[in-house]
Amino acid sequence: MTATDRSIELITTAAQAAADKLAHDIIAYDVSDVLSITDAFLLASAPNDRQVKSIVDEIEERLLKDLGAKPVRREGDRDARWILLDYVDIVVHVQHSEERVFYALERLWKDCPELELPEDAKATRGKAAEHAKLQAEEDDSAGFEELR
Repeated sequence: MTATDRSIELITTAAQAAADKLAHDIIAYDVSDVLSITDAFLLASAPNDRQVKSIVDEIEERLLKDLGAKPVRREGDRDARWILLDYVDIVVHVQHSEERVFYALERLWKDCPELELPEDAKATRGKAAEHAKLQAEEDDSAGFEELR
C-alpha cells in the first residue's frame, strides 16, 4: 500500500506552507505500510515557539483554503513546543528544534519511503544545524564582550 494521491496533495501543500514560513528540515514519510491510521507524516521544526505556531497556522490556513481540508485534531497549542495536526490522511508534526533533536522522529520512520516535496521544502534541510551554529557564535561573542 502507498500513500494516496490525496495524501500526497495534502503533504505537498503543507510542506510548501511550512517552507514559506521558514520552517527547518522539512521531510515527509509514507507510513501507509506500517500504520493503518494515516498515510503520511510531515515533520518540520523551528527555533522558537512563536515560529512553530506561525508555521502551524499557515499550514492549517493553506490546507483549508487550497484543498478544503480541516484537521480533525490539533494538539500541543498551549506550549507550542510540538504541535500536531491530524488530517486523518496525513499527520503534521511541527516541533521546536530542541524537541526535534530529543525525540528524533526521523529515526523511528527511517525505514519508510520519503515522499517527494517541493524544492522550497527540500531547501530547508540542514537549516536547524545552520541556525544552531549561528546562535552559538552569537552567544560566544556576547560572552566575550561581557568579559571585556
